[in-house]
Amino acid sequence: MKSVLITFDQAHYEQVLSTLDRLNCRGFTHMEKVQGRGSKTGEPHYGSHAWPAMNSAIITIVEDHRVDPLLDALKEMDERKEQLGLRAFVWNIEKGI
Repeated sequence: MKSVLITFDQAHYEQVLSTLDRLNCRGFTHMEKVQGRGSKTGEPHYGSHAWPAMNSAIITIVEDHRVDPLLDALKEMDERKEQLGLRAFVWNIEKGI
């Protein structure tokens, strides 16, 4: 099992959910308002007057064979609208209940 953390501009929310559904990644936790800025490009997402955009984040636990199709779909989504920003990170899951 793998944990996938997806951070994205709130404008991507419906499309990220649709992607999870289409790839049968059922369980997830959504964090609605996440602040940050990219390490390379893009503008900060602080929810402030100067930087009004906000990010969201979803963490999901998926079977190993679902990781690459999910990352491929998310990469394609990010490439279509690079200025919005979308990142995904994967960790191993050792145990769970």
